[in-house]
Amino acid sequence: MPPISGPARSAALLTAALLLLTACGGSPSEQADAPGKADGYPVTLKNCGRTVTVDAPPRRAVSVDQGTTEILLSLGLQDRIAATATWTDPVMKGLEKANAGVKRIADNRPSSEKVLDQEPDFVAADFESTLAKGGVAPREQFEKLGVPTYVAPADCTAKDNTKDGDGVRTGALTMDSVYAEVRDLARVFGVPERGEKLVARLRERIRKAADGIDGSGTSVMYWFANSESPYLAGCCGAPGIMTRELGLKNVFDDTHDEWPQINWETVADRDPDVLVIGDLTRKSQTAESAAGKIAFLESNPVTKKMDAVRHKRYVLLSGQAMNPTIRTVEGVELVAAGLRDFGLAG
Repeated sequence: MPPISGPARSAALLTAALLLLTACGGSPSEQADAPGKADGYPVTLKNCGRTVTVDAPPRRAVSVDQGTTEILLSLGLQDRIAATATWTDPVMKGLEKANAGVKRIADNRPSSEKVLDQEPDFVAADFESTLAKGGVAPREQFEKLGVPTYVAPADCTAKDNTKDGDGVRTGALTMDSVYAEVRDLARVFGVPERGEKLVARLRERIRKAADGIDGSGTSVMYWFANSESPYLAGCCGAPGIMTRELGLKNVFDDTHDEWPQINWETVADRDPDVLVIGDLTRKSQTAESAAGKIAFLESNPVTKKMDAVRHKRYVLLSGQAMNPTIRTVEGVELVAAGLRDFGLAG
């Protein structure tokens, strides 16, 4: 996902906060009131190159990205989320009531202090950059305190995050990575059957959305944010899932960057048939909302002559649908509906 503004915190600040928590009564894992091991625990996972061991079902999880929060809410685990942070959109439909009781400690990335104030026993994130230097804090800093951490597999499977920007895909992302996250989190919290049911529902929604759609011959572009130097989807992230499921062609499928910044002259030259645009509620970039993006497209002398702009072939998606989350399914559904509305379903 294009960068979310938030203050970077130093390792020294985190260490001081950890010491303060320890002085106040021990580590979060020591404060749990389960006298022995729960059935099925410890749970050990391989996660983004690390081994993660969880000794008991988390009771005070902190989810520092919206995508992981919505998975936990979808699994009925709202009573075990101590806090959440980093939101681009309103909560997914159907989860409003569950989310209402969950404390939000920041709209963007929180400081390490705010996370540690919640006395977490598990910390989960969508992106490796969230739990790294320059993000909330590196994973090892939490793990030194005995707090297990987890990063969505979709952000590290067939992806290189060592370079600048939002990473480079070395292979095409599939929904299997998202399903793996659902199953992992369900297992960590001791509700594996709920995870399987959620995966089955997501699979069925994609099947229904793509049924009868033949997008071959139709080109598409995905715009996440920023009007001056727009973040557009490369070949192989979450938008790539939508593209492949519906048989479309992404006009920028020649780049493996997750969200390359591409000038408008190049966009106009490639002239996609359909524009899929992010409708975000955050404030960290220019042209976050769909209304702002459309106003720009229809007034800019370079873009207003594009075929999709002249015919208003816009599909509006949440930012979470354009990230590799369970809402990518929502993206497939809405792009499919748009193709039908535009007479481009095949």
